[in-house]
Amino acid sequence: MKNIILVPTDFTKVGDTAIEHAVKIGHTIQADVHVVHVISNKHHISEAKLKLETLQARIKKEKGIEVETVVRIGSIFEDIDKVATEIGANLIIMGTHGMKGMQFITGSRALKIVTESMIPFIIVQERGIRESGYENIVVPLDLHRETKQKLKLVSDMALYFGSKVHLVSPGETDEFLKNQLDRNLKYATQFLKERDIDTAVEITEGKSGNFVKNLLKYSVSINADLICIMNFYENSLMHIIGGSYEQQIITNEAQIPVLCINPTDNYVMERSVFES
Repeated sequence: MKNIILVPTDFTKVGDTAIEHAVKIGHTIQADVHVVHVISNKHHISEAKLKLETLQARIKKEKGIEVETVVRIGSIFEDIDKVATEIGANLIIMGTHGMKGMQFITGSRALKIVTESMIPFIIVQERGIRESGYENIVVPLDLHRETKQKLKLVSDMALYFGSKVHLVSPGETDEFLKNQLDRNLKYATQFLKERDIDTAVEITEGKSGNFVKNLLKYSVSINADLICIMNFYENSLMHIIGGSYEQQIITNEAQIPVLCINPTDNYVMERSVFES
């Protein structure tokens, strides 16, 4: 089956950045790229189609790649996942204006779309993708029982791009939590080692409540290209310590792109765009 990447756009810089990521990934893994623009009513159809045609021609000229375009009448909150299902997409790349911005979608609203999706998302801001792709991928380890799903997708991506995967775990002092985190770290390290993926381990200092801050600090220090998170609920360290973990990360000031995956309790990922 052909891999398909879906990119919603609002014709702003973050929309262009999302397309840039999609084109790079699509070229690397031989996936088709579909660009969708959601409008509120039928009176905007002609204008939307013209803008998409212009965008399509520019991508062809600059990148040498053909992209498919889609206009959808409705709401971005309800229709992105529907379009992805209809075209058989197995990855969505979407831009966000962080926590500010009147156009397109802010971090908190982006999170709502992601958490209700059946398909993995890469959320980007204005930071582009480097020519070599995702060289350094950061994976925070938590207490969630679906960590295996996150590692599988990350390992497939790392094999495509020759990435180094950085496993980051909080320096927990509570014995019960520490033992569980240690088990997850041991499992993840072995999982990646068996696939010959270059791996580094970082145990952050300080209290678990500062984990997001320490995670982002470490990500900046290694010039990370991507952070991979699972949308957490119960059985999660982030759930235990509180705070909007996901939102803080996807709106990070360093504008590092974030790969978001929902737990398999919420959906079944039949095939990964990065599956090797």
